[in-house]
Amino acid sequence: MNYQWYPGHMTKARRMMQEDIKLIDLVIELVDARVPASSRNPDIDDLAKNKSRLILLNKSDLADKSKNARWIEYFQQKGFYVLELNAKTGAGMKAIDGVIKEACREKIERDLKRGIKNRPVRAMVVGIPNVGKSTFINSYAGKACAKTGNKPGVTKGKQWIRLNKTTELLDTPGILWPKFEDQSVGLKLALIGSIRDEILNLDELAISLITFLSTEYKGILAERYGIEEEGTSLSMLEAIAEKRGCLLKGKGLDYSKAAGILIEDFRSGRLGRLTLELP
Repeated sequence: MNYQWYPGHMTKARRMMQEDIKLIDLVIELVDARVPASSRNPDIDDLAKNKSRLILLNKSDLADKSKNARWIEYFQQKGFYVLELNAKTGAGMKAIDGVIKEACREKIERDLKRGIKNRPVRAMVVGIPNVGKSTFINSYAGKACAKTGNKPGVTKGKQWIRLNKTTELLDTPGILWPKFEDQSVGLKLALIGSIRDEILNLDELAISLITFLSTEYKGILAERYGIEEEGTSLSMLEAIAEKRGCLLKGKGLDYSKAAGILIEDFRSGRLGRLTLELP
C-alpha cells in the first residue's frame, strides 16, 4: 500500500513557518516516542538550522521504556536537548522551563549585556499531525488555548501564546512532507494515527503490525487475545477475529473489525509499551 497524505493547508503552513522562523529563539519539536525517527518531519531540520532545539518524546508512556532511553541518547548525541513527556497527564512538564533556559542561555545573556531585560524567549512548537502538540501547549499553559482533537489536522492556523514573562509559544499546524521516500515511514505514521484512517486499508495495516509484533514482541498477541502465534500474519488476524467474535452478517469473519480492534489496542497502549523503531 502507498501511504501518503498531504492536504493543501500543509503547503501554506510550511510557508508560514519559513516566514516566522526569524522571530524564533527556540524550536520545540514533538515526536511520538513509539516512532521518534518516522514522526520527525525532515523539513524541520532545514527550517530550524542555527536555532536552539528541544525534542519532546511525547506519549513516552506508550513506548518501550528501555528504547526511550536509547532515543534520548541518540538525539543528545546530535546536539538536541531532549525530554520524555506525557502531555495528557503532564508527566515531564516541570522539567521544560529549566531546559528552555539552558537551551537559550546564550540569547538571555546576550540580551542582558545589551541592557534588554525580560524579553521573553520565543519558541515555535512544531510536529507532525496527531503527535500531541495542542495537548502539550494546553498542559504547559495550564488552560485550553489550542484546539485539540484525536484526529490529524485539527490545528490549521498559527497562534501566539504568552505563557509568562519569560516564554512565548508559537503554535503551528501539524505538517507532513510531500512524499515519503521510504514507505515504511508512511506505514508507521499510519499506525500511530498521523494519516487519516479513512484513506487507509486497515486490514493491510493490521497485518503489517502483526508481522512486526510477532517478531519483535513475541507473546504479546497471545497474551492479549488468547491466540496461538503461529502461521501467517493473516491467519493470526483471523484468529483475533474469531476470539473477539468479529462476524459478518453471513457466517464469515469480519477482518476489518478485527483489524480496527488491533490497531486501536496498539494506539491506546492496551497491547503494552511498544516501540516500532530503533536509532
